[in-house]
Amino acid sequence: MPRISSFYGIVIALYYADHAPPQFHAIYAGHEASVAIETLEILAGGLPRRAGSLVAEWARIHQGDLRAAWDRAARGEPPGRIEPLP
Repeated sequence: MPRISSFYGIVIALYYADHAPPQFHAIYAGHEASVAIETLEILAGGLPRRAGSLVAEWARIHQGDLRAAWDRAARGEPPGRIEPLP
């Protein structure tokens, strides 16, 4: 599970073998959510409200970076790192 970013105790990861649709995982304090990169819809799991808001803000800012990271991971390459929220 490559960690591509972290901020405010939230870890953002991509799984190399994840299925479509392109998605990332947000992990915070024992909670995990799978989030669709294209729509930013939560596909599975969930996060506390504040953590979910921070993840949504970060994902809107970095949606293009997330698409590129997913493409690299799908090719079996390291997805790289994405800047955290300030």
